[in-house]
Amino acid sequence: MSIKSFLTKLWAEIKSLFDGIPSELKTAVHIGVIVTEALKTFVDSPAADVLTAIIPGDIDDGIKNLLRAKLPQILTELKLADSCAGLTDPSQITACAIKVLQGLDGDVGSAFLHSLSILIAQTAADGKLTWSDGVYILEWYYQNEYKAVA
Repeated sequence: MSIKSFLTKLWAEIKSLFDGIPSELKTAVHIGVIVTEALKTFVDSPAADVLTAIIPGDIDDGIKNLLRAKLPQILTELKLADSCAGLTDPSQITACAIKVLQGLDGDVGSAFLHSLSILIAQTAADGKLTWSDGVYILEWYYQNEYKAVA
């Protein structure tokens, strides 16, 4: 079996898995991708609240509040904000981590962004999305749904 046919078969299986998951998990995967994309493209701006700027307004208020609370913790745990040790304001922690992300190149940056998407989706799914499922589903969603529309 060639690698191409193996990957084609794998993507078909992931699509089948994605089609069968509950709508709230699909929403969580979408949130993980769009928040991470907002982080990736965020450029220093006069926005007073970084978290408000990167979390889309059409997300449910409960999930928005959860992300506002959890995102700085996730960024800290990923060690993206180590250079800003001592910061306690969530917006400052997030802004600092974004600056670190902007400085990462190639595969290292992609790896952090992929991990971040999964952790955000897990948070939005209230723990109903496992890491291993998130790895495949988010990659499939990003490649086949998000990028196809963008």
